[in-house]
Amino acid sequence: MNILCSFSGCFSPAEQLNHDEPEGENAEAFRVFSSNELKSATRGFHHSEKVGEGGFGSVYKGRLRDGTMVAVKVLSIELESMRGEKEFIAELTTLSHVRHQNLLRLLGCCVEGTRRYLVFEYMENNSVLTTFLSTEPNRTKFSWETRRNVTIGVARGLVYLHEEVKPRIVHRDIKAGNILLDANLTPKVSDFGLAKLLRDENSYISTRVAGTLGYLAPEYNSSRLVTRKSDVYSFGVLLLEIVSGRVVVDAYQDTERFLVEKAWTAYEADNLLPMVDPALNMNFDSEEAIRFLKVGLLCVQETAKLRPTMPEVVEMLSTRMNMDDARISKPGFVPDLREVMNRQEQTNLSPESSPSYAATSSLWSSANIGR
Repeated sequence: MNILCSFSGCFSPAEQLNHDEPEGENAEAFRVFSSNELKSATRGFHHSEKVGEGGFGSVYKGRLRDGTMVAVKVLSIELESMRGEKEFIAELTTLSHVRHQNLLRLLGCCVEGTRRYLVFEYMENNSVLTTFLSTEPNRTKFSWETRRNVTIGVARGLVYLHEEVKPRIVHRDIKAGNILLDANLTPKVSDFGLAKLLRDENSYISTRVAGTLGYLAPEYNSSRLVTRKSDVYSFGVLLLEIVSGRVVVDAYQDTERFLVEKAWTAYEADNLLPMVDPALNMNFDSEEAIRFLKVGLLCVQETAKLRPTMPEVVEMLSTRMNMDDARISKPGFVPDLREVMNRQEQTNLSPESSPSYAATSSLWSSANIGR
């Protein structure tokens, strides 16, 4: 059964991925589950099994009959407006064909009447948001080596999306809450509800702003232009967060300044080392940490064409490249978060058109920006 065919009324064939099926051990069959099977796995979607909640539904952990642990994403569909249905189709068509060790694997789905479920591999260690960016006692468990490996893993996942699949994929919502961690702390990029396929290899013009404030590239916020460099910007913000242990915008203190702005100020003062998470207790290679921060700043430069590609990012992070002579220009960011959020609250926007839409649609974490 070709599950994609059952949604022919929701999207055109041109929106389906068009590359070879994966081979070898990753070529596991995409399963179509019954709602009864998923209900049994999650103990009737019991509240104690809930691991996350977002704008389009909840996520429950469950155990299949063969013992496999899974995460079941239950979408809330409003048939009148098709809210949620579009995200379901986007995530399904994207993830049913992509396979990479740093991308969350979609195991299958269930479509029965108005019920919509996505079934993913289960991630034991939640997300970067709830680990690396949590309270300091918890952050001390994550060494510099772990942070390095997570960062490079995410970068490699983006290289796969940007360069290795056809058509190219722009994720559009790279953020800490969408980077999940398995039992070995291997990072998995998740939540493809906003992903776009770049068939002209260059860009896509979005009629709506979609993404998360703090991670949005400035050109996307102003002109709706989506390119691979938009993801590079978001990755740069994530990199700065992982190294510093700080969220991009803290809703409870210093609300007028983004982490990007703080990092830029430290760079201009030639004083980047204090930006490294104090929870590491100086147990890290200072030269490498500063290089990572500089790579992050290269990624968030205001001019998109000056940002590196993701393959270049992987090279800079993986090798002891000398960054002393790197030319880093001023970063770009939304200058007034409060104004944007107030304007958003005063305007009746659909979820996708809201700049902070994805802040509540993360697969696992229900935390908003700054939490």
